[in-house]
Amino acid sequence: MEPWQPSRLSIGSWVVYDLANTIFALGVMGLYFPNWLVSEQGQRDISLSLTIFAAMAVVIFLGPWIGTRSDYAVRRLPYLVGTTLLAVSATFFLATFPVIPTLALAAIAMIGVNLGSVVYDALLPDVSTPANRGLVSGVGVGVGYLGSAVALVAGVLVVDRLGYAPYFKIVAVLFLLFALPAFFFIRERPRVARPNPPGIGSAVRHLVDSWRRAREYDGVSRFLVGRFLYTDSINTLVSGFMAIFALEELRFSRSQVEQLLAVAIAASIIGGLLGGRLVDRVGPRLVLHGALYAWVLAMAVGIAAVYLDAPSLGWILGPVGGMALGATWASDRVYMARISPPAHYGEFYGLYATVGRFATWMGPLLWGVIVDVLVLGRTVAMGALLVLIVIARAVLGGVDDRPRTWSEADLQKMR
Repeated sequence: MEPWQPSRLSIGSWVVYDLANTIFALGVMGLYFPNWLVSEQGQRDISLSLTIFAAMAVVIFLGPWIGTRSDYAVRRLPYLVGTTLLAVSATFFLATFPVIPTLALAAIAMIGVNLGSVVYDALLPDVSTPANRGLVSGVGVGVGYLGSAVALVAGVLVVDRLGYAPYFKIVAVLFLLFALPAFFFIRERPRVARPNPPGIGSAVRHLVDSWRRAREYDGVSRFLVGRFLYTDSINTLVSGFMAIFALEELRFSRSQVEQLLAVAIAASIIGGLLGGRLVDRVGPRLVLHGALYAWVLAMAVGIAAVYLDAPSLGWILGPVGGMALGATWASDRVYMARISPPAHYGEFYGLYATVGRFATWMGPLLWGVIVDVLVLGRTVAMGALLVLIVIARAVLGGVDDRPRTWSEADLQKMR
């Protein structure tokens, strides 16, 4: 069998979808939806926490299921199309209704985005080769964060003039527009359909079976535990709480937060591109470890800025956190591909997504409890996230990234 060689159009279409996804990540959850909810509607932090909690509860159970369904199918793309359209539709109507219906729509949008990410990440081996997987992943992250810039520029131009509801409609249209190339131009590896894919009624049982299966492969379950811990911290920040921290604790204005995020976006593009190249040279393990150290530094600086009453230190969060963010996502999905058998890419990327979304479930809840229930403040909440990163690094110390040799059964999905 000849080595798989993806076309440039296929690679470019996959990369551009990352841009579409990131428009939502910043345009909705990263800044403007939390700002609408807390600053404009007067809601408490925990209302955002509970919305994310509800959405991620659904993703936790459906992520491995939809990943496995895509493993059984000849093509994964129909699943990407369906989940993307769900997210786009819900995003289009954000802030059109009162708070409670809008929170429900935000949850639906997050479910669509995160289930789509399961399928999207599982397509990485279809648009890359082992020699350039880190580069393709890194370019996806780097170009993806241009989506953050698009969302930020649109917000600056639209929110003050027209309000939040028109802005979210623009985000939804942009999300769909940049997702379209992936729908039509990604070329998948030839696959053999497997009979009897699991039904949705078996989602809970399948989740348990997937975890058992993951334990059969060296390093997979340990990596997933480590990923849970660091994404618990990172996703909490990027899902809106970093913006709230800067607004409320560092006393930044919204325009200053927009500037801070602009710096972070530029740094994340560099971090993704540089991280991707380093992954192909030194492996995903070292790159991911370096990114975690950078996260510790960024969070420590943020905490120091509050305790020293030195808001100017907060500007360090942008470049350091942005570089770390780009390098994290450029390396960890390649790490997952390296330690996962091809026959279970979709299923294991479902687990990969599940731990990330469970973390996105638990992290905001932890933040909300620390801030609003225990009344310990956002600085203590930031410290708790820093501790999770440190523990994650310790857990990942036991996972190597050496290339695996797979049995015929582990390769059975490929022709």
